[in-house]
Amino acid sequence: MITAAEQAAFFEYLRYPSISASPAHATECRACVGWLADFLNSLGLDASVRETGGAPAVVARSPRTPDRPTLLLYGHADVQPVEPLGLWTTPPFEPTVRDGLVFARGATDNKGQTFSHLIGLKRALTAGDLPVNLVVLIEGEEEIGSPHLGAFLHAHRDELACDVALISDTSMIEPGWPALTLGLRGVACFEIVATGPKADLHSGMFGGVTPNPALALSRALARLHDDRGLITIPGFYENVQPIPEIESEAWKRLPWNAAWFEHTTGIAPLFGDHTRSVLERVWAFPTAEINGLTSGHQGSGSKTIVPARASAKLSFRLVPDQDPDQLAPVVTEWFEHELAREGVTGTALYDHGGLPFHTPPDNPYLAATRTVLTRIFGREPALTREGLSIPVATLIQRELGVPVILAGLGLPDCAAHSPDESYPLAHLDLGARTFIELMTAFADASR
Repeated sequence: MITAAEQAAFFEYLRYPSISASPAHATECRACVGWLADFLNSLGLDASVRETGGAPAVVARSPRTPDRPTLLLYGHADVQPVEPLGLWTTPPFEPTVRDGLVFARGATDNKGQTFSHLIGLKRALTAGDLPVNLVVLIEGEEEIGSPHLGAFLHAHRDELACDVALISDTSMIEPGWPALTLGLRGVACFEIVATGPKADLHSGMFGGVTPNPALALSRALARLHDDRGLITIPGFYENVQPIPEIESEAWKRLPWNAAWFEHTTGIAPLFGDHTRSVLERVWAFPTAEINGLTSGHQGSGSKTIVPARASAKLSFRLVPDQDPDQLAPVVTEWFEHELAREGVTGTALYDHGGLPFHTPPDNPYLAATRTVLTRIFGREPALTREGLSIPVATLIQRELGVPVILAGLGLPDCAAHSPDESYPLAHLDLGARTFIELMTAFADASR
């Protein structure tokens, strides 16, 4: 059971409005990382706030014992913006318990999942020595794509050297059914801008002959997919890898089918390539989504103009072995060409990207994790992927050359990135117990 002191510490962590996407919250982001460093130092670790070139990170180490494997525990302290505020039942940075769930921004993504393991760490240190050498890395920029973490990992490879890395930032199948996530999609984000006349024009005097940037952009966006829902940019699918049979067969036994998606979202999952299952479409194939559209008059009443400018925010979810930096110029060239066809000037601004992740299910640390999760939950974990992006998983895999274990404690209906984000209070204890057993299992696996 979670103690009152453990819950109080968790709630204190949740109260920091560590929104990395907002410059107005930079001070709170730094204060949140500082609080974590103090918390880890209070456990007896050697912890410090580290500069990255952006938002800071915290790095902590246990005393090193020769001949023991080193485990890297990764998490992130930053959270998503909270808008629209009116849809929150209670304030997003005032954690509240209702029906066994803790409601707060960051409750699941990712403060709750990581802090569950830190509670386990505190309990293990109170009981005695750790069976592994531990490195804790908690960054402050994951929600904006970890733009500085790759360089930080590269510069501190010796300090962060480990045998295995553990990340809990994914979902279980349902309450009581854990999952090991073998793959994540990458991401590439853009702002597409269409520019037409030098200023907004009277639609009666100039409409009908002047190219309209809003219409031009809409037409280009409509050509982004064909009738099957496939992305039409030439060469976009060149490096997409086939799904291993062991994974595709495992997915057929999961409850996340078309009916589940319709129940969860309120709309049938009708988009995309219908020759593929729903899970194949959201886990193992790339997507292009329009995240926002802006042009012209947005206020009340009418303003009859041909707008001078239109823009759209887009995100492409990528799969192994697609590289966002390699695809960025391909996307840019395609949009510039398509908007030129409409008589306007097009610019595609590449905001940030993150690499997709995949790990084969045949390393001893993954086997050890399966054993631990089966023992704690009384059910063997499912082998899954997720459609979201955690760029650091591939960064750690590449820079440190170690297996990365993704064993999440969140639930599919936790409303991460949405109002009323939640985390089961009981998962604080489950995560603590899991971490204690994983440290012992990893020590055994290394032998």
